[in-house]
Order: sequence, then C-alpha cells, then structure tokens
Amino acid sequence: MIVALAANRPPARFYRGGARIARFRGETDAASHEPEDWVGSVTTVAGHDTDGLTRLPDGRFLRDAIAADPEHWLGARHVARWGADPQLLVKLLDAGQRLPVHAHPSDAFAHTHLGRTHGKAEAWYILEGGAVYVGLREDVDPVALARLVAAQDADALLGLLHAIEVSPGDVVWVPPGELHAIGAGVFLLELQQPEDLSILLEWDGFALDGARDGHLGLGFDVALRAVNHRARTPAEIGALVRPAPASGSVFPAAADAFFRLERHRLGDGRTDAATLEAGFAIVIVTAGRAELAGVDAAAGATLLIPAAADAIPVRGSGEILVARPPHA
Repeated sequence: MIVALAANRPPARFYRGGARIARFRGETDAASHEPEDWVGSVTTVAGHDTDGLTRLPDGRFLRDAIAADPEHWLGARHVARWGADPQLLVKLLDAGQRLPVHAHPSDAFAHTHLGRTHGKAEAWYILEGGAVYVGLREDVDPVALARLVAAQDADALLGLLHAIEVSPGDVVWVPPGELHAIGAGVFLLELQQPEDLSILLEWDGFALDGARDGHLGLGFDVALRAVNHRARTPAEIGALVRPAPASGSVFPAAADAFFRLERHRLGDGRTDAATLEAGFAIVIVTAGRAELAGVDAAAGATLLIPAAADAIPVRGSGEILVARPPHA
C-alpha cells in the first residue's frame, strides 16, 4: 500500500540547479535547469497542463487516483472538510543560483483576485546550507518598492531583506506575503500549499519575462498589495528561522494551519523504531535506511502513504521526514 515515488522534475525551469537532487536520489545525470523535484504532486506548473503532476507506478496521475477514491488516499475526515484536495505540495529544491526576490499571495488575496482556492504559504527544511533572505530589515514604502521593481535594482531589492546563514536541520517558515529569496548552493525540502503562484520583484538574469509574468496577470499595482511592507525584528526573524527540534513536529505552530512536517531520527542511541500515525503522508528518507511496514527505503527515497494504510511501523537507522496536510 506504500508507494515508492520516482523523481518528478519539471523541465526547463527559470533558474539553474538539479545536481544535488540527482546526488540525493543516487542518480548520475542532472539537467542544468531541473532544480525542483515535485513529490506526491497534484499541482501543475503555472501555464502547463501536466508538468509537475506525479505519476504513480501504474501510470495514473496521483491527481486522478485521488479524485477516483479520495477517502482511500486522504481519509474520511479530510474529505469531509476539503474534498479531494490534499492541501499539500512537497518539493526538493536545489538552488544552483540565487533565486530572485519574490513573494506569494495569501488565501484571501488569491481568492479575491485570482479565483484560487489557496494562496501559497511555504516552509523549508534545510538539507545543505548557505544563505537565505527572509523578511524586510526596515519598513518599505509601497511606492518606493514599486520603483525598485520597475528599475530592476537587484542589489537594492536583496538589500531590503535579512540575510541569514542556515545549516542542515534548520527550518524556515515563510508566511504568505513575506519577501524572500534562496541563496546559491542551498538544498532544501519545501512544503507549501498546492499552488504555483509567485509575485516576482526581480527577474534580470533569469529565464523569465517578469514584466509580463511576474504579477500573476494582475499588474504590479495590484500584485504588490499582496506583499508585506512591514519590517521584521530580529526576534521575529529568530521565530521564522531556527534549528529544527530533534524529533516530532518541526515547523512553527503558525505553519500547522497549512501543512505539517515531522522529524524521526532512528538508531540514534535512543530508538531504532517509530510508528507513524494514520493519515495521508509523504515520507522522505534523508539519511541511512528505513523499513516502513516491510518496505525498505534508503536515503533519497520518497514514499507516498495513503490514509487507508493506517498506522505504519518504522525501523532503521538514519532520519526520515514526514510531510502531512493540516489537521482536518
């Protein structure tokens, strides 16, 4: 009942990367612009019909399998609240170059202006470290911000943000509207709401037509209203970026309304076994080996667990991360 998932890398993305994903998954080849692996995805890349969708080993898209039997995959309580919507998108992301400064809309903004069910909250679990940029250092006037975007002043835009060095095992919570960028060399696991919606403030040097596509079709006068213009204090940044707990839920409580991530360390001198509670989940083996209900998985493996599987016993030595939707 546990499904091992193959890599699912949308081609020709706008930034470089992919070698770290290939290495993590034990593959030899990596295209230069395949920096994301969309894991257990029912979401398409913006502007595409099927790019981004996970295909199951039997050839079906996961999206179609869930639609055909949502209670099997998601559970009765989840379906009663959200229908066949998993409420979750998981990605591996390898920043082969620094990503542009951008933000994502909230649920309310996406519903009002785009007719979408979700905005895009996101959070990261750092697998290989480097610099990340999150939150404004000072309040910024909306008119002044719009001028920087129009001028494509990359140095000034990046300079607005807190620059933070992150290490493996750190987590970063990025609420909707928060300006952010990921530095070159960072490799991370990302949980997000299942949408591909980005407001791009910077695009020079990327394979993007930001003037055309960076504002979600709304024009920057409207799109930039989704951006938080208020500074984040050092204490607030410390709450957004922090080391993950050694076990259990790892993201700040504010993220739990959107998605959840559990960390289980096995063979660490305290335990070599765990039990995963029943419910739809995506498991990423980040180190060592794990056996989940008889399914053996090495580091780099990604597994899909339907709600119908009930509780899952796990044994092994290493670390697994378990991504889940919010509680129904």
